[in-house]
Amino acid sequence: MIELKVINKVDPLKRIAEKHDTGDEYSPMDPPDAYAPPGLEKVDYKDMHPFLQELMDEHKIAAEKLKIFEETLLNMQKTGVDRKTFAQLGDFFEFFDLSITKHNRKEEKTVFPFLHRKLKEIGEHSNGPDEVTAVDMMEDDHIKSLQLAAVVFNFFGIAMNLPDAPSRLIVLDTAIEQGKALIELLRLHIFREDNIVFALANRHLSVAELDNLSRHVD
Repeated sequence: MIELKVINKVDPLKRIAEKHDTGDEYSPMDPPDAYAPPGLEKVDYKDMHPFLQELMDEHKIAAEKLKIFEETLLNMQKTGVDRKTFAQLGDFFEFFDLSITKHNRKEEKTVFPFLHRKLKEIGEHSNGPDEVTAVDMMEDDHIKSLQLAAVVFNFFGIAMNLPDAPSRLIVLDTAIEQGKALIELLRLHIFREDNIVFALANRHLSVAELDNLSRHVD
């Protein structure tokens, strides 16, 4: 088991919050809300660089797709699988494969490496030997979401092909629960990018740097 003091030492998002400490104290039994981290310094959409606005606009599209996917999973729990829900599952996984993965690659090729280097230069990283930044955590989310999406997709595929009804229901239930976990992972990831990582990029990268990044998007 990882000790809490180790997590506190290496978590770069916590380190960022500590630099803007509000004076509130938190307990492991009463942690702050993941969507309301202490010391959060939001930047309004209108004040973001156009390239960061473009990334945020893509997040809005993804959020709508996640909402539909969540509704599909809830309907499946109530009524099972029919042609409509099966088609909606296909639409979501196609969107994930074509749009979310493309969006992630765009971030990883443009803003992420520049911001990662800048955060290390100014000391916005963990105290551990690896100097982990908020960018590292976002890239880790990209990998986790890709892996989890593959798990969910495969579970649904297995469930649809099982001839035994009780076994099919068990696998289907597992697929739905893992699907919900994927939704929460992506929603929290989007929140952290929009409100923490992109705010850091807007603050620490120059307009010229961000302009240059936007010109190198495939």
